[in-house]
Amino acid sequence: MIIRWLLHLVCKLDIGDLKKVPRSGPLILITNHTTNIEGPAIYVLTQPRKTTALAKIELWQNPVTRFLMNLWKVIPVHRGQVDSEAMKACFAALEDGRMLGIAPEGTRSKSGNLKPGGRGAAMLALRTGAPVCPVGQVGYRDIPANLKRLRRTPVSMKVGRLFIVRSPETRTGSAGALRQIADEMMYQIALLLPPESRGVYADLDKLTTDFLDFDVPPPPAD
Repeated sequence: MIIRWLLHLVCKLDIGDLKKVPRSGPLILITNHTTNIEGPAIYVLTQPRKTTALAKIELWQNPVTRFLMNLWKVIPVHRGQVDSEAMKACFAALEDGRMLGIAPEGTRSKSGNLKPGGRGAAMLALRTGAPVCPVGQVGYRDIPANLKRLRRTPVSMKVGRLFIVRSPETRTGSAGALRQIADEMMYQIALLLPPESRGVYADLDKLTTDFLDFDVPPPPAD
């Protein structure tokens, strides 16, 4: 409640698109990552949705962030390596019907522009068959400057088309295929961002959907 109140206090929120996020059933939510606000914002603004997320293990070293991570039952992940325990926790969360938040870039973009997405989210979507919901968030980087001028910051949260990752070819499990899946997923985020924020995914002529299926069945009723 406190975080939701603070968001409305310092931001002009354009969040009508969040109504497109399924309210039940397993779901992988992927989003861009430019500040430490995107994750908590999605968490509090989609309540009472059953939700968890992946976050770097370093956040458990600070008592304040450790409290929040444990309160929200966030899954710690060791970046830069294959973390089998984190993957098992992700599988369990999706089997429990939770929404799993992931920033496929793996770390914050200091420029505010999209960086190459990692293959972890692609592997998870492929192995679980869970629907994937892309979200593009813009505006949080401007909060510090606007606070100094006592201005509220316009923030936009746009939700794209749901999709599942399918397996049309025998090469699906190869490194090359996972790289393509990761890029196809990132392009779905890029479509929700202004052109100047799309970074390495700015060239939409390279957008493909070979592994994406947008014919997603509706979630089960609550």
